[in-house]
Amino acid sequence: MPLPSRNSPDSAKRQRALAFKTHVEPELPVLFRVALTLTGSPADAEDLVQETVIRAFRALDRFDGRHPRAWLLTILRNTNMNMHRRQRPDLVEDWDAMGDPRPAFGAERLVSAEETVLDDILTEDLEAAVNSLDNRFRTVLLLVDVDRLTYAEAAEALGVPVGTVMSRLGRARDRVRAHLRAHTSSFGRTP
Repeated sequence: MPLPSRNSPDSAKRQRALAFKTHVEPELPVLFRVALTLTGSPADAEDLVQETVIRAFRALDRFDGRHPRAWLLTILRNTNMNMHRRQRPDLVEDWDAMGDPRPAFGAERLVSAEETVLDDILTEDLEAAVNSLDNRFRTVLLLVDVDRLTYAEAAEALGVPVGTVMSRLGRARDRVRAHLRAHTSSFGRTP
């Protein structure tokens, strides 16, 4: 019985499975954290990661094996943009003005990743400071300081230059510090 040739379909399947296990699987937790930051919803984050992994699997034969995290974050960012192009939801700028809306049909209200982190870790003052940030500054702050992405990885996830990430992060941190100083000094405390 002849051995399968190096270019046989079975060999290609094994190579693809090995490439997936080597390059994609180790990055799944990072992909989920970034997706959660971008979408604000665990269900949407899971959908985004699933679609990203499918696209990565289809493109594995074209991937050179270098910088898998950057490659996957690029796919995730592009997939996120494509998903938003299709649905374009109406956004509510001020949820406080809505009161306490109930989800339809008695469903439980989903808590966003941001709310979970802020509720579990951050104090009320810090939460207020982070929430006061413009979305582009808050997102960079969360990706780098909470999700622990490097500047390059955050830049890749957002589709902006590294310098922009560094600038936004610096401004976000400065604004959070200023907010905390103003708030704590009004109570006679110092940070």
